[in-house]
Amino acid sequence: MSSHGLTVGFLQEIMQGNELPNPVVQILGMKRIAGTGEQSERFRLLISDSKYLYSYAMLGTQLNDLYKQDKLTDNSIIRIDRYTTSVLNEKKRVLIIVELTVLKEGALVGEKIGDPQPMTYPPGQAGSGGQENSRATSTNTSAGGGTISNGSAYGATRSTASSGGASVNSSAATMSLNDSLTHPISSLSPYQNKWVIKVRVMSKSGIRTWSNAKGEGKLFSMDVMDETGEIRITAFKEQCDRFYEMIEPDKVYFISKCQMKPANKQYSSLKNDYEMTMTNDTVIQECKDVDGSMPEIQYNFVPISQIANMEPNAMVDVIGMCKDAGDVTRFTAKTSGRELRKRELTLVDSSSASVQLTLWGDDAENFPASANPVVLIKGGRVSEFGGGKTLGLIGGSVMKLNPDMEVAHKVRGWFENGGSSASISSVSARTGGGGGFNTEWMSFQEAKDRNLGAGDKPDYFQVKAMIHTIKMTNAVYKACPQADCNKKVIDQENGQFRCEKCNAEFPNFKYRLLVNMLIGDWTSNRWITVFTELAEEMFGKTSQEIGSSFEYQKQEAERFFGSFSFKSFVFKLRTKVEYFGEQPRNKSSAVSAAPVNHKEYNALLIKDIQELTGVGKN
Repeated sequence: MSSHGLTVGFLQEIMQGNELPNPVVQILGMKRIAGTGEQSERFRLLISDSKYLYSYAMLGTQLNDLYKQDKLTDNSIIRIDRYTTSVLNEKKRVLIIVELTVLKEGALVGEKIGDPQPMTYPPGQAGSGGQENSRATSTNTSAGGGTISNGSAYGATRSTASSGGASVNSSAATMSLNDSLTHPISSLSPYQNKWVIKVRVMSKSGIRTWSNAKGEGKLFSMDVMDETGEIRITAFKEQCDRFYEMIEPDKVYFISKCQMKPANKQYSSLKNDYEMTMTNDTVIQECKDVDGSMPEIQYNFVPISQIANMEPNAMVDVIGMCKDAGDVTRFTAKTSGRELRKRELTLVDSSSASVQLTLWGDDAENFPASANPVVLIKGGRVSEFGGGKTLGLIGGSVMKLNPDMEVAHKVRGWFENGGSSASISSVSARTGGGGGFNTEWMSFQEAKDRNLGAGDKPDYFQVKAMIHTIKMTNAVYKACPQADCNKKVIDQENGQFRCEKCNAEFPNFKYRLLVNMLIGDWTSNRWITVFTELAEEMFGKTSQEIGSSFEYQKQEAERFFGSFSFKSFVFKLRTKVEYFGEQPRNKSSAVSAAPVNHKEYNALLIKDIQELTGVGKN
């Protein structure tokens, strides 16, 4: 170490492909690379380790504010807490600083430390690279700005700098991307058109198809990541055919020439303001030589037993043994007429709990049902029906079988050493009517007195209640015909129905139920919402039958709903206080409903009477 603690020789080490933790360097100059819009603004650095000068350094865009706040000035000494490097022209490594700490401001140092010399390529040899850096040093020590036509990262020509550096020839679709300068995801914006990213695929969706008046199409999407961020990439039609089979989750790829656009946050939870669409010029190449700088996919596994306490539509990472796999069932969707394939799995783990996982389509068909694999699910969606919780896969979900991971080996070890015969409780078990429910009985007044639903999480209780009124307004709506979409469609009044969620038009739709009803017991009453699956179970008719009746035989539909007035059910209710403006409102929805089993209900009443009167106590 030299004066001021600079890490002598650090620059030579990274040029040779080595890594050193937390190096300390001095900034001798900075140059702003102009772009269109704030998102594309980048800064290049001239840094020194007191032995060598290095102009191939770039500040991560997330650190731009340090420059704007005058915390990074000439002669400043910084510690690089996290960095990555990318290879340019098989020789030169570009250093991208992701995290840093300012150890001493430039004004306090006041001078260049040591007598650093320009780096040569390869290190220790004189060559054109060294000459280029000599020119960069002579003109840019004061954060000025020389122009070097051969592509120095500090003094790049304006046509390269303004687009972010790397250049990909759109006519050379088979070019080798690993010879180009790669960019961090965090630096990309719609104002750039020349870049290459090196990313790991976190997840890949299945192929989705659509058909409307404009024709037919298909698409798939994938979520990718590097150490600076994550982003979604979608492929349509020809690009779907070109790249779907090539892309595999967890592999690393070089990608270039995609169109950037603002992300639709309604359908993506990724932490990026942008997303990408593949074009005819898109180039994707697998990275065969993956170094340690590319982060692994992170998982947040939860025990299966905890799924019982999760909210519907929550996303979860789970790993468990497939204890049982049902056969593939085939049936025709009533709304679209398409054949659907489905398989139910039972996953177990050492929390002594099991959960039902539903697979569809090719996932269901190709699952090795007889092999009892370890199943890893990343980003599975929790659903609730009849009081039980189940898991399903959505567009961004990942399923891996028998992954070579320590946690997977532990699950298999548990299963093969007694877990297969252990007593298991199912979080997917549906609760029945009468006394078979596993939630607390109480009246509406008791639920109000206990202020149920006012906490951070919803509360559940069960009650025997009578239906007073069913509100027929908006009880039925026309929804998107896609199997995994229930969004209300817009009637275009030309024979087509548009789904804003799928961004597509369809010649058909499916009916869905959203029934509001007033129910009451002997203490009070409450408005509740009953959703499609449970409403069909209660009414004994499908959504299609009820919807058609509403459209073509409205009086008959009104009589049908009216026939349920004064009928009693045992309801399991979910209640949660939500705010509309500043007004709190307790919203209740039915999780399950069953006809009253009078034998069980009478036994419950007798037990309550005995507890109140002390009868039967010793």
